[in-house]
Amino acid sequence: MVSVKSFIPAAAAALISTATFAADLPPPPPVAYQPPPPPCCEVSGWYLRGDVGVGFQNFKSFDHDQTNPAFVWPASWTINQQEIKDATILGFGVGYEFNSWLRFDITGEYRTKVVGKATGSFKEFCAGGGTCFDSFDFDHSAAVFMANAYIDLGTWWCITPYIGGGVGGAFQRITGLTDVGHNADGTGGFGLTSGDSGAWGLAWNVQAGLTYNVTRNFKVDFNWRFLELGSPQSAVVFCQNTPACPGAFFTLRDLSSQDFRIGLRWMLTPEPPPPVFPAVVSKG
Repeated sequence: MVSVKSFIPAAAAALISTATFAADLPPPPPVAYQPPPPPCCEVSGWYLRGDVGVGFQNFKSFDHDQTNPAFVWPASWTINQQEIKDATILGFGVGYEFNSWLRFDITGEYRTKVVGKATGSFKEFCAGGGTCFDSFDFDHSAAVFMANAYIDLGTWWCITPYIGGGVGGAFQRITGLTDVGHNADGTGGFGLTSGDSGAWGLAWNVQAGLTYNVTRNFKVDFNWRFLELGSPQSAVVFCQNTPACPGAFFTLRDLSSQDFRIGLRWMLTPEPPPPVFPAVVSKG
């Protein structure tokens, strides 16, 4: 049996020998430190975007023009009620971010078909001196294409406020317009468009929003926009059972929208390699 007294000197000798051998070895190579890139850093380059939202639409007046010069339009004609429903917005675009504060993009969007309505009244030609009414119903849709510029106002806690504006064109359609007349004596008239109108017009916008930088290459956008769509016109309304027909067409004067959108932006620039810092090796 090996005694404890003989084991202790042997173990001590082995330990001293190992330490001496380790001291003769070269130092280990430095370990590269690669910190993860912060998600809020700006990345310049091309990007794609997609947007969804809702537009609260409005128009200033429901103006009329007539193609039959022999028709005498009532002098007391007044629009008593007008409205147009809210539109759903589906958009896409491609842009370029120049630096941390300036970017541009080109966008296209479809604004879904919505119902509009206007009611007018007049007193001339009404039996018994009463009031006659005309009710107009129509559908409206639009495709809008814009060139936009934005100024980013700085980033705090991964949130970037910005302002912007753009100009472009809108192709708008007014379809299914009908005119139902209500006379004071209980009789009525009916008219409708034989075709659908569709035309291009100038459009412009101003906007503001907040961008949340999820990662360097993926961002979520919360946006308010005032969009001016111009003044689209209907096709001519033809009367069905009225002897004298004005052959009128109608204009949604200064149609505009307050839009609220949520969007996604994908930067197409590859992630830059993280910085490499050599580890400091002490020589003690």
